[in-house]
Amino acid sequence: MNVVGPLVLLCCIIGGYSSQLEVLNQWTLLNFDLPFEYSYEDIRLENTVFTGFEVTSNRIFLATPRLRVGVPATLSTIPRNTPPGSSPVLQAFPDWSMHGAVRGDVNCTGLISVYRIRADSCNRLWVLDSGVMTSLDDFTRVCNPKLMVFDLRTDQIVRTVIFPREVLRPSSLLTNLIIDEDVQGRCDSAFVYMSDTASPGLVVYDGLKDQAWRIMHPAFFPDPDFSDYNVDGESFTLMDGVVGLAHSPTLSTLYFQPLATDRLFSIPTSALTKGPPVEFEQMPVSLVGKKSSQGLGLTISLTDDTLYFSPLTETAVATWNPVTGQQRLLAYDSEKLQFPAELRWLNDGSVWLLSTRFQKFFKRTIISSEINLRIIRIPPKNGLSRGVNNHLLY
Repeated sequence: MNVVGPLVLLCCIIGGYSSQLEVLNQWTLLNFDLPFEYSYEDIRLENTVFTGFEVTSNRIFLATPRLRVGVPATLSTIPRNTPPGSSPVLQAFPDWSMHGAVRGDVNCTGLISVYRIRADSCNRLWVLDSGVMTSLDDFTRVCNPKLMVFDLRTDQIVRTVIFPREVLRPSSLLTNLIIDEDVQGRCDSAFVYMSDTASPGLVVYDGLKDQAWRIMHPAFFPDPDFSDYNVDGESFTLMDGVVGLAHSPTLSTLYFQPLATDRLFSIPTSALTKGPPVEFEQMPVSLVGKKSSQGLGLTISLTDDTLYFSPLTETAVATWNPVTGQQRLLAYDSEKLQFPAELRWLNDGSVWLLSTRFQKFFKRTIISSEINLRIIRIPPKNGLSRGVNNHLLY
């Protein structure tokens, strides 16, 4: 695909790309329904930013990892149907007894630091707990990483997976997951693909065999040439490896991207699910294309395999279809689309995203009187019908 001009210039010329953004919820800083025994001296809302979410019929689940001290709960819920632009109070999930780490009450059977979550077709929520506190400051591992599965009918734990030592590294940070169900409704036999961002690699879990293994490839690593980011005129540096994941069941393909790169990669899921790789085995990783800038959020349409991604510098959401090659600019807004942490395609064809202004949380430049966090919905069929001049991926 040929590039004839930067995406950011196109965004400034074409109007109407922010008018389709539906701001479902927004906050200056997140607010939690704290139990009476919690002291506000322990809480640092200016350190609390969401990185992952899941949407069910009646709830939105929000993951707020403990990047720094003072994060009240690392997994919470709000009602799905609230007034547009409202700022609902977050409720700890499943309850506050699982979140004592904020007060120094570390219990490894509870939730330590969650980056992302996924629901399966059996109405269960898979929660990936990194086990790492204050990962931006001193990277303190207090518990082994684990997968916890909650039955959303009862909010009770039905399965816990503790990963064996051989699939981890001393600085492992598990940040994202994909649930690959071979047949809908057979959730216990699903494969789970997880990104290790700080010790770059993929961890694969076979739910039927209760076995995990590690996949390595240079494409999982960050590129030092892309470790500097500029969002709305504010720059910062972060050397994060693989974190963005999207799965196409029809193409049997896992798409992935490190944060510090302009590249998007893919690997056949058959290479992931066949079992632990043998020594010196070469993984069949392919370069899908190059983006206009770095990105974090990544999702895919289950109807036509269109990929949705968000180039950070351009404060935009874009699409690319690997089958047809068509590209589109889906949305652009220099204020509302600052650092989308996660994108999710829903069955009605809409795309939901978390807008976080992470650059301000990272640099401690948050202004508590400004809107810093948003849940945004992009309706179906938004964006250009012709994509040849959108210059999104090449």
